[in-house]
Amino acid sequence: MATKDLSAYDINSVPSAENMSFGIVVAEWNWEITSALAEGAIDTLKKHGAAEENITVKYVPGTFELPLGGQFFAEMANVDAVILLGCVIQGETRHFDYICEGVTQGTKDLNLKYNKPFIFGVLTTNDEQQALDRAGGKHGNKGDEAAVTAIKMVGLQRSF
Repeated sequence: MATKDLSAYDINSVPSAENMSFGIVVAEWNWEITSALAEGAIDTLKKHGAAEENITVKYVPGTFELPLGGQFFAEMANVDAVILLGCVIQGETRHFDYICEGVTQGTKDLNLKYNKPFIFGVLTTNDEQQALDRAGGKHGNKGDEAAVTAIKMVGLQRSF
């Protein structure tokens, strides 16, 4: 069980995002949660210097579609990193397993195919309360963490 505030980090460990551009793909399914993740990510990118015009947000119907939305960014937009935000809540069937496996593998494949950071900002929780706790609740916001990861990965890539 997570006990860490996902929004807590050493601000000095994050490079400036002033000259970076980001794509964000947000799943519409579980909108209350995913929209909060997107808000956290956008706010964190701006806090680190990303200009609003360098942040592009697009929407897909569900979490399973996130990798294809990310691929569209890679092929049709000039962004330095893509943040994929979604939420899958455990149900009574194996659907949860298939969605989680598909989006995880899809994200990994994008990272390797395009040599560009694609950030996995997907909540995979047992219930809705766990998701709310990680989308601005008592455990912070996974969207913040995803944005920090995107900035750090672009910084790493540029350091080579």
